[in-house]
Amino acid sequence: MSRVDQSDTAAPTTAAPAAAAPLLRVTDLRVSTGAADLVRGVSFEVGRRGSLGIVGESGSGKSLTCRSILGILPPGLTVANGEINFDGVNLTDLSYNEWLPLRGNRVAAVFQDPSSYLNPSISVGKQLVEVLRVKSGLGRRAAFTRAIELFDSMGLRNPEVVFWQYPFELSGGMLQRVLIAIALSGDPDLLIADEATTALDVTVQAEVLDVLSDLKTSRDLALILVSHDLAVVAQVCDTVIVMKDGEIVEAGPTAQVLRDPHHPYTRLLVENHAKYGIEKYLDPIDIPTTAPGFPATLPAIDSRLEVLADA
Repeated sequence: MSRVDQSDTAAPTTAAPAAAAPLLRVTDLRVSTGAADLVRGVSFEVGRRGSLGIVGESGSGKSLTCRSILGILPPGLTVANGEINFDGVNLTDLSYNEWLPLRGNRVAAVFQDPSSYLNPSISVGKQLVEVLRVKSGLGRRAAFTRAIELFDSMGLRNPEVVFWQYPFELSGGMLQRVLIAIALSGDPDLLIADEATTALDVTVQAEVLDVLSDLKTSRDLALILVSHDLAVVAQVCDTVIVMKDGEIVEAGPTAQVLRDPHHPYTRLLVENHAKYGIEKYLDPIDIPTTAPGFPATLPAIDSRLEVLADA
């Protein structure tokens, strides 16, 4: 249910300049087991340097949508219909060899539970160096220097020390920063963060979200952030889509959707967050809402919405 402003005014006589093509356009995506559709009719766009949040409960199709973009659907699942266009390339048509220059270089991802994506018997720095040498063709010394730079840009203190540490010696937040550094080692145009902060405590989660937000500006990076947490999406994303049972039920600018949700499911998510979110236990910042059946204000999904609305 996209929100589109319509106008009854006549079209101007002077043609407006053509809008820049989106970096990613997903059109009528359908993911199927062959016997049943798990994702149906999903369409959205992400502009260059744009940020999109995908929100929904477990099983809503969020992760399958992202894995379709990355070309890593689980065995038995296929893209049965639709198109995934990344910078003019239809990703659904690519072979394994055609994916090699894209995945990890132009399109990268980080996932929940970072420790499961790292080799416990190799230091995190050596794992990053290996990626840099394979993907970027750097020599050993240049890869070491670049690894230290990446760890430092992620806000890891004493990156030279972190380089030689093993995954079990680092906290969850540090491991997630290591994975983000690995994901960014190929200088991608699009980063997909699929529940990347879910397993972290609130303080560390906020720090990782700050890193992602800064990366959008410093690296001209487009971001897709998957989360069940509305506050996470409100902090980072310009636009949001809400998914339920494999379909998009609402979409639009983040501040608008969260302030004035139209679909009953979106209203339920916002209401539950107001009741049970951590903001309930913090000093509230009242946000006006016009949603039917809602109180006049909602506690802070928060000053972030004010920032988004003014952007």
